[in-house]
Amino acid sequence: MPKVQAIETGAGGGRARSRRVVSTLSEINVVPLVDVMLVLLIIFMVTAPMMQRTLDVNLPQARRAEPNSDQGVYVTVPLSYRKDRRVRLGDASFPVDLLAERVRQALRYRTDKNVFLQCDGALTVQDQLDVMDRLKDGGAEKVAIVAKFPERR
Repeated sequence: MPKVQAIETGAGGGRARSRRVVSTLSEINVVPLVDVMLVLLIIFMVTAPMMQRTLDVNLPQARRAEPNSDQGVYVTVPLSYRKDRRVRLGDASFPVDLLAERVRQALRYRTDKNVFLQCDGALTVQDQLDVMDRLKDGGAEKVAIVAKFPERR
């Protein structure tokens, strides 16, 4: 609220007193603060999904690929497997020597023992078979190779 203060004038005629309205800042205006915070929230909500970096795997194409609706266990073998011998199970990356144990843990409470293998198309068949053997050692009954759909023209 504005405050009314009485001010006395010095020597001279006229009125002895005049009124002046003085405004003091007693409250913080939060409307601009809320506006800025909402803009920052929207910026972070839009950019956060773009900052997630996933593993790029160039899947081979199949002429008769079928869509997969199963939420099974996925093992990803990137092209860098040739150099570092690392695979991914879900979001975890680890050396291929630990694959059998990790698959055994992932399949422990599942009724279906199916594993989906996502290999980069540039890997050799020997590399794929090596990973498949380790999956079988871990208790996988069936190993399916994931392929991408052919592109429509």
